[in-house]
Amino acid sequence: MYIERAIAEHELVQRIIARVSGTPIITIERYGEVFNRAGQNFRVQKRAPALILAEKHGKTVLPAPEGYGFEQGRGFYFSHMLNCLYDCRYCFLQGMYRSAHYVLFVNYEDFMAGIDGEALNHEEGTVFYSGYDCDSLAMEPISAFCESFIPFFADRPESILEIRTKSTQVRQLLDFQPIDNCVVAMSLTPEAASKRWEHKVPTLSKRLQSMKKLQLAGWKIAVRFEPVIGEAGVEAEYDRLFSQTFSALSADELHSVSLGEFRLPVQFHRNLVKLYPDEDLLARETVQRDGMLSLAAGGEALLELLEDRLFSYVDRSRYYRCA
Repeated sequence: MYIERAIAEHELVQRIIARVSGTPIITIERYGEVFNRAGQNFRVQKRAPALILAEKHGKTVLPAPEGYGFEQGRGFYFSHMLNCLYDCRYCFLQGMYRSAHYVLFVNYEDFMAGIDGEALNHEEGTVFYSGYDCDSLAMEPISAFCESFIPFFADRPESILEIRTKSTQVRQLLDFQPIDNCVVAMSLTPEAASKRWEHKVPTLSKRLQSMKKLQLAGWKIAVRFEPVIGEAGVEAEYDRLFSQTFSALSADELHSVSLGEFRLPVQFHRNLVKLYPDEDLLARETVQRDGMLSLAAGGEALLELLEDRLFSYVDRSRYYRCA
């Protein structure tokens, strides 16, 4: 574990040290000297990544990409972590970062100040997305993210928090009383796709069980069916996935549902191909538009077909297509 010298005495740092006692600790000045150094191999590091505890400098809250979420109002995202516990072969993070190490920014108080600042500047309402550069819940026992941010948002009902995840680490959420302005959004793909490309991710059945627990406890739940990857038999796989999902969850009580195709910046795709030259998914025919890359198979026609089938389970008013 690497720890920046300036935050070595931070309360969260001390809690983490106590939790992982016995782990070798190396003191550094800035996380970039480990995370951004040249000559790293993401694929090799992913086998045994280190944890870097650091302080986030500069802007802590950034505008969300257009079409990123369901909610009306101004959208922002914040990343208290860089990199993900899971190893999804399609993930853009592997094409964006040189390092597979996890960076946890422990100065949550500065993220909270940034959130308050944006909320104050946008009286029409604000939505804050967590989980853009990491999985929000996967490292909850270490990060104490929910423990810190759920009470914070409970005191700010005019702002919405959306937690994006593939994790089943929901125990901390279940210990809280649900709040109306928090949405837990789970990403789901068909079982065959998950087994093939979503390494280390909890099984579909376990994720659905966790979502059901949260829904029964009164939390707002959203489903993100993404990324949609077109190939032979995918329609039948999504029929099965929709049936499994809406057998486990009450569709009428869902906050929102979305579909989104596989897409990422062109350069990130090139970097992924270098990391995984034998990966079939990355060798498929692609199309490019405005610097973004998607698969040629499927596309608009597949999304429209899946939308028609999805609307037999959920009302259109709860749906959006992730841009």
